[in-house]
Amino acid sequence: MTALTHVLPYLVAVWVFLAGCYGLATSRDLIHAVGCLSVCQAATYVLLLAVGYREAGTAPVFSDVTPGSRPVVDPVVQALALTDVVVGATVTALLLALVVQVAKRHGTVDPDELSELRG
Repeated sequence: MTALTHVLPYLVAVWVFLAGCYGLATSRDLIHAVGCLSVCQAATYVLLLAVGYREAGTAPVFSDVTPGSRPVVDPVVQALALTDVVVGATVTALLLALVVQVAKRHGTVDPDELSELRG
């Protein structure tokens, strides 16, 4: 494998994160901002999968072979990726619920029109 294929997942994670940050910085809608935060969160999924990848790795089940005879993937990284998905979905749901409440109380989801929230 070339050096690019080892670095490519990390570059994709950085690109997805920066795309989400750009959307967040240029957002004129709270719902769009929540979506952009979700895109930034998706970059962590790619990063965790890149960290946990092992070439020719198999599941870490050692009942049929002796330990050390074949490369296995790290199950901790897989558990962290699953936890990251659950936390990301929860945070997105909470933020969307807050956007709904802001829309009900202020009648808009444009952050520039929310003058009551300015300090």
